[in-house]
Amino acid sequence: MIREHFAYRETITTILADDALHIEAAKEGMIAARCDLEEYLLSDSFFQISYDPVQILNDAPEIVKHMADAALEANVGPMASVAASIGWAGIRSMQNTGADFGLIDNGGDIVLFSDRVLHVGIYAGSAPSSGKYAFIIPPQKEIMGICTSSATVGPSVSFGIADSVTCFSNNPAKADAWATALCNILTPENFSEVMLLLKNSSVTAVYAVIGEWIGEWGDLPTIIPANVSYDLITKG
Repeated sequence: MIREHFAYRETITTILADDALHIEAAKEGMIAARCDLEEYLLSDSFFQISYDPVQILNDAPEIVKHMADAALEANVGPMASVAASIGWAGIRSMQNTGADFGLIDNGGDIVLFSDRVLHVGIYAGSAPSSGKYAFIIPPQKEIMGICTSSATVGPSVSFGIADSVTCFSNNPAKADAWATALCNILTPENFSEVMLLLKNSSVTAVYAVIGEWIGEWGDLPTIIPANVSYDLITKG
């Protein structure tokens, strides 16, 4: 397996693949999607700054449509899903070159498809459980998003208190948007109530950490003890 760090402007990723050809395909896909987004923002700057869903122009590129759709479902701004949407473009490019395995970690927002079992570590900053567990992700041909938002780790804007909120979905943009939305409002006391928001959503599972408290919802992958290496976490 090849592991390569790749940064392009503010997009900072780790790419996993079996072949250098697929690594290059991932880069090309992400750069193309990011360039499409940047060009679109020249004609619709509000798309970049809004904390609410935004109606897009009719000729918007695919990445913008994914982001707008995710924002509408999760009731957040479109940029809440930018990391996973760019990663999604890279993963689709890998598939188009014939890859059977690919993973892109864009700052904690993971998009993948796999012909093997994967272990995805759970990192939640200074929470007691952080770095001690991992999800077991079974082989699957369908693209999956495993996206995490945090109010205590990283530079992203959050209005909440959670150390981490991880959402699973076969629509990576929506996993990313919902992770942000839930992280903004989630507390141990309102967890059950907030999960009702996901009733008709694209999210299949949620794992949340706030200090010593852990909340689980939906069809979560098996979780096992693990020693998560901080050095493997994608950082800016």
